[in-house]
Amino acid sequence: MLLQGWSSRGCLAAFFVYIALTSTASAQAPAGRPQQSPPAGGPDYRMAGRTDTSSPNINPSQMRAGDPNEHPLMPALRWAREGHVAIEKIQDYTATLIKRERIGNTLGEDQYVVLKVRHRPFSVYLNFLAPSAVKGQECMYIEGANNGKMWAHGNGMREKMFGTVSLLPEGNVAMQGQRYPLPQIGILNLTKRLIEVASEDVKYGECEVKYFKGAKINDRVCTCTQVIHPNPRKNFLFHVARIFVDDNLNIPVRYEAYDWPKTAGGEPELIEAYTYLNMKINVGLTDSDFDIRNPAYRFR
Repeated sequence: MLLQGWSSRGCLAAFFVYIALTSTASAQAPAGRPQQSPPAGGPDYRMAGRTDTSSPNINPSQMRAGDPNEHPLMPALRWAREGHVAIEKIQDYTATLIKRERIGNTLGEDQYVVLKVRHRPFSVYLNFLAPSAVKGQECMYIEGANNGKMWAHGNGMREKMFGTVSLLPEGNVAMQGQRYPLPQIGILNLTKRLIEVASEDVKYGECEVKYFKGAKINDRVCTCTQVIHPNPRKNFLFHVARIFVDDNLNIPVRYEAYDWPKTAGGEPELIEAYTYLNMKINVGLTDSDFDIRNPAYRFR
């Protein structure tokens, strides 16, 4: 997400952010503005580990092991439905989000974002750490406030010249160069969407599902669910998708999806990837965390 530039008439082009995944650990509320520099080297994620084609962190009641009539996605779908209920109970969370998205034929850089989310009322604050083109930009959205608009400001000269602007999150300006509108950010929205997609996929065959135990995101041991649709069909949204679930917290910390290769024998092309680091859940975020007048922020 970035404030990319201004036309000769001063029109703002593009500001938006997406998220998704979370954790359920407790922590103290951060003081002032969160981490101001991206983690060195980016996330370390690995598929290494034992392959188990039965299930990840799913209890026996969620499975019908050996049932030849059950779609291979059903254990993961049951887990996601139960997880959605648990996620609804989360009050708020903070994290460092690393997101990478393909827009058209262009795969963007990794973007590092400090993220604050409160579920009731739905509120989100973002501060961009990297790359340099977006470093220092901030945006905020509160459900029911600002006539449904988000607040945003650029960096460098754009920040000095134009300050804070209000944008319709789903308008052409805010959606330029972005995959999703800002109000869709958050683990509730993501989990709901994943459930919707999986619920459609279980209606069809041509689906291979594997679970990799011992995968890792940095030093966090995870179970990775990998879904493959071998052949492109109009009812499938991706060729390969992977969800990394933290074994200790039993929550997703990375999601990635790939398109089918453009040429025979080619590599799958990354569509989108989101990694959540430094997750802190139920930290006690207050109205000041979602106030553009907060002196720790740079909304002007």
